[in-house]
This record gives sequence, C-alpha cells and structure tokens, in this order.
Amino acid sequence: MKPQEQGAPLGGWANRAVATRTKPYNGLIGFVYKTLVIAELEVRKLRHDPTELFIRAIQPALWLLIFGQVFTRVHGIPTGDLRYIDFLAPGILAQSVLFVAIFSGMSVIWERDLGIVHKLLVAPAPRTTLVLGKALAAGVRSLSQVVIVYLLALLLGVKMSPNLLSIVAVVGIVFLGAGCFSTFSLVVACIVKTRERFMGIGQVLTMPLFFASNAIYPLAIMPRWLQVISHINPLTYEVDALRGLLLADGRSIYSLELDFGVLLVAMAILVTICGRIYPNVAT
Repeated sequence: MKPQEQGAPLGGWANRAVATRTKPYNGLIGFVYKTLVIAELEVRKLRHDPTELFIRAIQPALWLLIFGQVFTRVHGIPTGDLRYIDFLAPGILAQSVLFVAIFSGMSVIWERDLGIVHKLLVAPAPRTTLVLGKALAAGVRSLSQVVIVYLLALLLGVKMSPNLLSIVAVVGIVFLGAGCFSTFSLVVACIVKTRERFMGIGQVLTMPLFFASNAIYPLAIMPRWLQVISHINPLTYEVDALRGLLLADGRSIYSLELDFGVLLVAMAILVTICGRIYPNVAT
C-alpha cells in the first residue's frame, strides 16, 4: 500500500471520515440559522404594526388593576402568607403570554392564502425550522408582556425578586411557554385550515387553559377533577415557575427543574407533531 503523500488530497475512507466529523456540526449550524431566519421574518411584522404591543398591554393592566386590587381587599382566596396581588402577578404574566401565543397560528393561514407557505415548503429547510422559528418569534413578541407586567407589579407594590439570574430565568420560562402554546396553535391551524374555525377553536381553548391552571387561585382549593386537569396543563407549570422566580418570597409548588422539564418536553412533542403535519396547511 502506497503511503499518503504530504499535501495530497485525502481519498476514500479518509474523506468519509472527515465528512462524518464535520457534517453534524455544519448541519446544526444550518438548522439554527434557518430557524433564526424564520423568526426574524416573523418579528419584522411588528415594525409594520407596532400598535399590537400597546393593545396587548390592556389585558394585563385590567386584570392587575381591577381584578387583583379588588380580590386583594376581599381576602376571598387563600394564598398563605402572600398578598393576593403578589400571587396574581405571575399568573397574569403567564396569561398574557398565552394570549399572545395561542393566536399566532392565524399567521400561517394568512400566509397560505398569500402563497407564502408554498414557497417556504419548497425551500431547502426542515419543516421543524419553520415551526421553531415561529415559536421563537412568539417568545420575542411576549417580551413586551414581561416589561408591562413588571412595571405594573412594581407600581402596585408587588415584592419582586431583584436577582438578575431570576429575571433571566423568567425570560427563559416566557420563551418556553410562548413556544409551547404557539406550536400548539400551529398544530390547530394545520388541522382546521380556515380563519373562522381557527378563531372559534382558539377562543374555546384559551379560557379553559387559563382557568384550569393555578394562575388566579391555588390548586388546593380546586375540586379534585379540576386538579387532575391542571396537573397535565403546561400553563400550570409555567405559572409555578414564574411564581418561584418573579417574586422575592415566591415558592414553587413543584420544582423549577420539573417546571422547565415539562415545558421543554411538551414543546418538543408539539414541534415534532407540527413538523409532520405542517405541509397539510397548504392543501
């Protein structure tokens, strides 16, 4: 067998070995890049309609300023040594993220009608990059809700955690929650395929998800059947994590590791499902 000359190109098995070492790395970079491109295209839409950010601020303001203030005075909901307004603030943040994310699937139906979906489907990009890009964009849009709820909570005297790591973790939970419910929204859009049916189903699903969680009352005062539902509701784990991170004396009922894990697994399952059925929206 002839020895390999210095500077000569590698051949046969050597080329395959180099390709094996570099291809996964390049593939991962390409996957992340394509995901970020889709997310950037989605976020760019805010430049054309920035009023959406101000409109989204109305709902958490109403819940905190009216509902929260009234029930804090009434003392009708047992929240232990937490004031009710402190207990409520993380739940309203999670609710705001839910409402931002759950209707993001509508954009896919609009894009289908404009012919954009067909162009994306023939692009050399995995379907999951399209799904993850939209999920990431939903998280970016939800950041405005974090700022709004933080400011309102401070004005109302909520004892917030000043820990920088806790704030970063709050942002991470918001991104996971937004991604989870945005992907769920995309799954619904891929199944129903029409704006009218999507809006109807979205409105039907939003309030049960919200009320079957620990956003506005503790799990302990729920009837047993509702507790069972709340334990399989991802929003419950998002609220639990936010309550443990956002408040200065907040406590997580479960653990932050479990909360992160449940949201991550739920999102992974939904991304996998949506990646498989995403082409259906074009038919």
